[in-house]
Amino acid sequence: MQMSNRVSGFQCSPIRRLVPFSRDAEEKGIHVIHLNIGQPDIKTPKEALDAIRSYDKDIIEYGISEGELFLRQGLARYYEKYGLKISPEDIMITTGGSEAIQFMFMTLCDPYDEFIIPEPYYTNVATFANIAMVTLRPVTSSSDDNFALPSIAEFEKRINKKTMGIMLCSPNNPTGHVYSHEELRGLLELCRKHDIFLVVDEVYREFCYDGKRFTSVLSFTDYQDRVICIDSFSKRFSMCGARIGAIVTRNREVLESALKLAQARLCPPAVEEVAAAAALNAPDDYVEAVRAEYERRRNVMISRMQRIPGVRCSLPKGSFYFVVDLPVDDAERFAIFMLRDFSYNGCTTMIAPAEGFYVTPGLGRQQARIAYVLNEEELLMAAECIERGLKVYRRTVMGIKD
Repeated sequence: MQMSNRVSGFQCSPIRRLVPFSRDAEEKGIHVIHLNIGQPDIKTPKEALDAIRSYDKDIIEYGISEGELFLRQGLARYYEKYGLKISPEDIMITTGGSEAIQFMFMTLCDPYDEFIIPEPYYTNVATFANIAMVTLRPVTSSSDDNFALPSIAEFEKRINKKTMGIMLCSPNNPTGHVYSHEELRGLLELCRKHDIFLVVDEVYREFCYDGKRFTSVLSFTDYQDRVICIDSFSKRFSMCGARIGAIVTRNREVLESALKLAQARLCPPAVEEVAAAAALNAPDDYVEAVRAEYERRRNVMISRMQRIPGVRCSLPKGSFYFVVDLPVDDAERFAIFMLRDFSYNGCTTMIAPAEGFYVTPGLGRQQARIAYVLNEEELLMAAECIERGLKVYRRTVMGIKD
């Protein structure tokens, strides 16, 4: 049967579309090491799990469309720890950060309006934009300079009468770049000049390394009418399946408009809101311990991958991803090969081909995103599999004798 033209134009997620190959490998008894998805093996805070276990209401009722007040108050106190003065009225709870991005596109844009985004970018943004019929205009960053923000002039070249805003992710998924105070201010000045919005996905805010200081877009109070922050509990508290996110902005008109969409989906998940509020009461050293663990894992994985001939890694300053250049003809073809045709000591790897993280056709074809969210033993085995798999792939598929 004929599907809609709208959905037919959507790409399958490069993070998940190789799942059938992974499932087949696992059915053969091969251990698949998942580097393709940001699903940490870090334990969710005990406070959140205890809140779920002790949930004692007789009815799981509809909640408030903008999110329960106790959770918005908890988030406001959380932001205060970072020197950010945010009111509960500046926060809307969403069904994950994904819904927050979707709501922002549909609130700020009419069909065929445009948003500028640095590429590579979080690939699911393309689906959210397509649903809202928004065109993404890319500004390409490069592994040659560790995916630093392109010049403000490059952003300005892409602004036209259809441009409604610029979207960033900081710390960045997939590159690990952490945007500086100067970079953010430069973009905000550009947004003010052209009367557009700056939307920043900050879900990895705690995960900055090498002493790198995180700057929140919410700290720029002199631009507060055009600043929108996307947030989530998924990564910070290892609660990916809970689906609790937030839109944070001091622009009340934006939130009032987004509330119309929130009312249509009725309310965020009620039990998960209770868990999220409890997670905010986890000891301060929970997040710091997680940050330190990811920094260790980054160091282990980057060091090992850099020893593989022909492989070039960017050095992430935050989040828990990096982009790797592979000595292959096609990273997706290589990823399928690893799942379908290769194993070492009963193991293989699943990576996320990076071409789907670009708007510009053809870019990223020899790159992959690596998520270093697993323990060091798994990461080292994954790198060993990649090194050995590359040798076999280049010899048998590409016909190259190293």
